[in-house]
Parts: sequence; structure tokens; C-alpha cells
Amino acid sequence: MAAFKTLDDLTDIAGKRVLVRVDLNVPVTDGKVSDTTRIERVAPTIRELSQKGAKVILLAHFGRPKGEPVADMSLSLIAPAVEEVLDQRVAFASDCIGAPAADAIAKMNNGDILLLENTRFHKGEEKNTPEFVAELAKNGDIYVNDAFSAAHRAHASTEGLAHHLPAYAGRTMQAELEALEKGLGNPARPVVAIVGGAKVSTKIDLLMNLVKKVDALVIGGGMANTFLAANGTNVGKSLCEHDLADTAKQIMLEAATAGCAIVLPSDGVVAREFKAGADNETVDINAIPADAMVLDVGPKSVEAVNAWIGRAATLVWNGPLGAFEIAPFDKATVAAARHAADCTREGQLVSVAGGGDTVSALNHAGVADDFTYVSTAGGAFLEWMEGKELPGVAVLSRTA
Repeated sequence: MAAFKTLDDLTDIAGKRVLVRVDLNVPVTDGKVSDTTRIERVAPTIRELSQKGAKVILLAHFGRPKGEPVADMSLSLIAPAVEEVLDQRVAFASDCIGAPAADAIAKMNNGDILLLENTRFHKGEEKNTPEFVAELAKNGDIYVNDAFSAAHRAHASTEGLAHHLPAYAGRTMQAELEALEKGLGNPARPVVAIVGGAKVSTKIDLLMNLVKKVDALVIGGGMANTFLAANGTNVGKSLCEHDLADTAKQIMLEAATAGCAIVLPSDGVVAREFKAGADNETVDINAIPADAMVLDVGPKSVEAVNAWIGRAATLVWNGPLGAFEIAPFDKATVAAARHAADCTREGQLVSVAGGGDTVSALNHAGVADDFTYVSTAGGAFLEWMEGKELPGVAVLSRTA
């Protein structure tokens, strides 16, 4: 990964207008922010710039307004939550360009914080048009990107601005990139990846990339059934993409060529219905009843997964091992997550996890804070795991 400039490279910024791209795409219920995690993640960057006397101007999107103003996607709904997290007044401008933005910026004192309206209210944002980028750039002297979760998009506020203004990574972006470098960029070996979730079809690129980079790939969740079926196992009524058998075989072949062990379940917890507390039993993976579905991996499989985690120096995790949302099919995911957390706390393991379901699963297991790094980015984290260049990161490199 190319070296990139951080806030440590920024000196004497008192009075400077700093455009900070943040991720404020947070869940809202009944007009109020219901989860402030993403705001908390960007708070250190905002506070640091404010304390150094910069005029901190926040750029963000909210929802998918498709280039038109939409009242219930206004960032004015988010501003009170930002104020609460920062414990500091946050002014709001009704547009991110033009007179509303310029007038609000003109009124700022050193250390003030201003939130500009949703960048996606303009078509030029997602199209990254030179005209829109130039309008945004008029509002700042320096550009800081602290929104890794939007870094896989080449939008005006995530990529275009870095070509117009001196560009730096914020503290959250910096932490994310450093964690990812430890995860797959230049990891301590052996490296074990756990990939779960429902479908192989959504993670083909990811699996193809990982088998070339890791020493063992643990496959869980519904996608494990597709691999088992490709190997000739009868998976009963389990979720399975039978049409992807050839793809699964190709991934296993690539893994064998690269010397990557593929770890599939040896037993499973099966039920006849998909609901909490459903009657269930643990069976050998070759003895799945024709009228049942696998909803979690069994205890023997968990032992095998934990043994791999115990041998690993680096763990990269994306996706649960079973249907963790409903008990008792959360047992395997919780057991493996807790073992990984124990190994991390003991200093034996660098553990990097990400993706929406993964974050929920680690929170459910009560161990999210014990992992080395948990990424709140969904698409950007997946694309990074797939080995793709992220436009919003590439443009921050010292050589860009």
C-alpha cells in the first residue's frame, strides 16, 4: 500500500478552511439518529482540526437522493446528533456549494464546525464532474478524507477534491488503512480468513483473491453448502446455489494450486424450519436429512475453526458461520468470535473484521471491542478484500 499523508503532516492550520469528507450515512428512526457509531468514528479528526484552530467544514452524503434535494435526506436531521457526539456547536448550511455555503463559511471563526448539506443533492457528486468538484474546492484550502466507507466510490467529494486541494487521510481513514495493511497487505503469517454469509455469488471475487493471499480459508454460512454440494454432499433443503458448483470447484482448485487450505464444516446443526428455538439436531455433514436445512456449523467444525484461529498470526473475518440472528443458530459464530477475541487479547493474533453482518455478529458475541480492528465500512471493506484499488484511497497516496 502506498504511503499517504495524515494529519501529522498538517502544520500551522489555524484559520485554514479544511474540507473534511466524513461518513454520516447513519440510521434514522422517527427523525432521530438511532446509531451514532459512524459519527463517533470521525469525531477524533473533527476535534483535532478544531482544536488546532482550523475552520472545519464537513462534507457528507445521506441516503440516495439521486441528484435532487429530498427533504427527508437532508443532513439537517443529522446535525443535532453530530453536536451531541462532539459536545460542540455545529452550524449548518442549506447547500454544499454556492452562496449558502460561502456565506456560512464567511461567518466561521477559528475552531468552528460547519456541516454542509448533502453532497448527493447534486448530480455532479456521483458523476464526479469537474464543474461540481471546482465548486466544492472553492470552499476549502485543505482536503481531509475520513470516510473509508465511501472510498470505493470515485465521487466528487471522495476522489475529485483530492486533485484540487492538498489531500490528507483523517484519523479514521488512517486507522483503517493501517489495520488493512496488517490484515492482508503485509500480514504476519499464517493468515486465516473466515468468510461466511448466505451466497457464494456475492463473494466470488473475494474468495478468488483470498485463496491466493491466505494460508487457510474457513467457509461458513449458507455459502458453505454450495461448496459441500460441489463436493457431492447432499445438503437437503439447505440454502445452496447448485448452479455455482463449477465456480466452487474452480475456487477449490485455485486454493490447492496456491497452497491454501479450504476449511469446510464437518458437522452441522439442522432444523426443519427457520425460526428461533426451532427443534434442531447436530449431524455429521454427510448425514443431513433430506427434509432438513443446515442453519449453523456444529461443535466439531467449531473446534476445527478455533484450532486454525489458534495457529494464526493474522485473522481476517467477513460474514457469520451460521444464521446468527436467531438462537440457537448463533452458537458457532459466537464461539469462534470469542476464541479470536481471547487470542487477540493475549497478543497472539491480529484480528481484522468488517462488513455489516460481521459487525452485528461480533457485537452479538460481545467481542467487537476486543478485535484489533473492526471496520464499519461495507462495500469498501469487501472491495479491499477482493484486492481492488479504492479510488478514494489511491488518490491520497504521496505519489498521487
